[in-house]
Amino acid sequence: MSDHKTIEERTMQAEREAQAIEEELDKISRGDLSYVGDPRLEKLSTENEKLKHRLVILENAIKAECSGSKTTAVKKEPKKRPNLITDVNSVEGNICLVDELKNIFEVAITSAYPDLEDPPVVITLSGNNPKFGDYQCNSAMAISQLLKAKNVKTNPREVANNILNKTPTSPFIERIEVAGAGFLNIYINKMMAEHILNCILRFGVKPPPVKREKIVVDFSSPNIAKEMHVGHLRSTIIGESICRILEFLGHDVLRINHLGDWGTQFGMLIAHLQDKFPDYKTHSPPISDLQAFYKESKKRFDEDEEFKKRAYACVVQLQSHQPDYISAWKLICDVSRQEFQKIYDRLDVSIIDRGESFYQDRMDVVVKQLKDAGYLEEDEGRLIMWGNPDKHEGIPLTVVKSDGGYTYDTSDMATIKQRVEEEKGDRFIYVTDAGQATHFVIIEACARRAGILKNNQKIEHVGFGVVLGEDKKKFKTRSGDTIKLIELLDEGLKRSMDKLVEKGRDKVLSPEELKQAQEAIAYGCIKYADLSHNRINDYIFSFDKMLDDKGNTAVYLLYALTRIRSIARTAQISQEQLKAEIEKSGFKFGHEAEWKLGKVLLRFPEIILKVSSDLYLHSLCEYLYEISSAFTEFYDKCYCVEKDKEGKIVKIIYERLMLCEITARVMEKCLDILGIKTVSKM
Repeated sequence: MSDHKTIEERTMQAEREAQAIEEELDKISRGDLSYVGDPRLEKLSTENEKLKHRLVILENAIKAECSGSKTTAVKKEPKKRPNLITDVNSVEGNICLVDELKNIFEVAITSAYPDLEDPPVVITLSGNNPKFGDYQCNSAMAISQLLKAKNVKTNPREVANNILNKTPTSPFIERIEVAGAGFLNIYINKMMAEHILNCILRFGVKPPPVKREKIVVDFSSPNIAKEMHVGHLRSTIIGESICRILEFLGHDVLRINHLGDWGTQFGMLIAHLQDKFPDYKTHSPPISDLQAFYKESKKRFDEDEEFKKRAYACVVQLQSHQPDYISAWKLICDVSRQEFQKIYDRLDVSIIDRGESFYQDRMDVVVKQLKDAGYLEEDEGRLIMWGNPDKHEGIPLTVVKSDGGYTYDTSDMATIKQRVEEEKGDRFIYVTDAGQATHFVIIEACARRAGILKNNQKIEHVGFGVVLGEDKKKFKTRSGDTIKLIELLDEGLKRSMDKLVEKGRDKVLSPEELKQAQEAIAYGCIKYADLSHNRINDYIFSFDKMLDDKGNTAVYLLYALTRIRSIARTAQISQEQLKAEIEKSGFKFGHEAEWKLGKVLLRFPEIILKVSSDLYLHSLCEYLYEISSAFTEFYDKCYCVEKDKEGKIVKIIYERLMLCEITARVMEKCLDILGIKTVSKM
């Protein structure tokens, strides 16, 4: 009965408070009190609403108690407690250490302060000073402020001690110390770290576990009959790396090349093909330069009225699926695809072509759906759609033009519908220049309004800046033309070979090894220069900077990796011998520099999860550079192989060779995700 009485007392108190406020509000309405322009009026009204809400809750609680039923009581479901890892053997080298620490401290904080709703759990790296631990939990300050707002007297250090007392034991943590104003310094358990790194030696570099999703990545997307140029470089490189990191995590990734393969321009191309190669149906025309072919047809279209009429007639025939015109269209598309594939092969890019033509019939379906549901509004002959029907801000989608034709907006809506309904996608990623950001916001809003996009599905626009020349202007040739991508890659090959010859590598590498090194450097430096910059920003394209073997460049990292791989060769230790030592004793930390490098390597799953979420690949590049820097410090302080004065090997420290092997494997996986091929010798 005591609980019952408590509820009744709380109800009576709430009723009294509500009555007092209502009396005051009544006086205001009669004019006895004046609060015009006074913020207290709004406060009184708000308090009144809150008290009414409390009364409903309390009355429901009484009813539930009296009837013996608890179904009508308003009760928030308790948050599910995270599952903590307690068994070391369940970890196979793929655990995200930061996530586990967050889980541990979430349990600690909710145990220490069960009445706080969603208290902050803040875990950060401690930096380079070992006296601050390896990680820190910095939640105490924020929780102290939350408690003060509830009139609970406390301070951050007291909060930190309360959290510490409630922290469950974990194989990941050696000890925790309260420091300063309320920091919790976390020291990682070396034995657990050794276990994780030994798993990498035994099983390879494994991804952290995630829920598997179907993810559609739309990238590259050149136009048929036009050559790929430097403007396509960023979308292709960024899109490929995004696909690689998502595939590494085990997601089902559909890589889509949304080709511009439909539209009025094909009328002029087909008409020009008919004139220039009249026997195209029986003999494949030797169109070696599609760009020139396109320019010729465009010139005729602009200058010759008769040709323009024929071009429009060809469009009608094509859109009517007249066989001869479809075959001419396919021929032009095939020539383009062959040229695109040469680029993709050189850049090691995998992608499935699916042009705008694929969605033509689907556009009719989506337009009918939007019309029937009443989402389309007429505007000067057009049919438009707003993402928010009550707030006409920004730009609407133009779903149907005034002449009845469709637009890119129509195509994009049909594309999303197909990817949701037919591909069963969970996540839709579009890799285009930053200038299209607003377009994708509008597309997503309209797709949600139409019910095409469900709550658990999301469109993500991966925007990027433009490529600039060293003059900080848009990257073009001296004549002002856009630089062809194939020519850029050829220039990269030439310069990388010059660099290798300058270093005398042609004298020590076999012709095959030299070719592999040339291609790894040429394509690797172009990719890394792009990916190592925050994609939102413009970046300056400079072969001289890309090919520098110092600093955060692909060349430096490739050289660093080949040096790491050469250590075991210098020690004359084969992979089989190293494997036998791993099985016999495994890896253990010795020197402080080893521990410092090991802690960097432990962060691999954390970095992978971060990049797969925010899709900023420069974080992975920065991590790679951090590994190579930590390795350099380790190698400078710790001999892996000891030699006598004559250069004869007298001692091999196998644990350090194992650490070299772990470092190489993690670096190779990072470079592979970035699409950069590695070589054993450079």
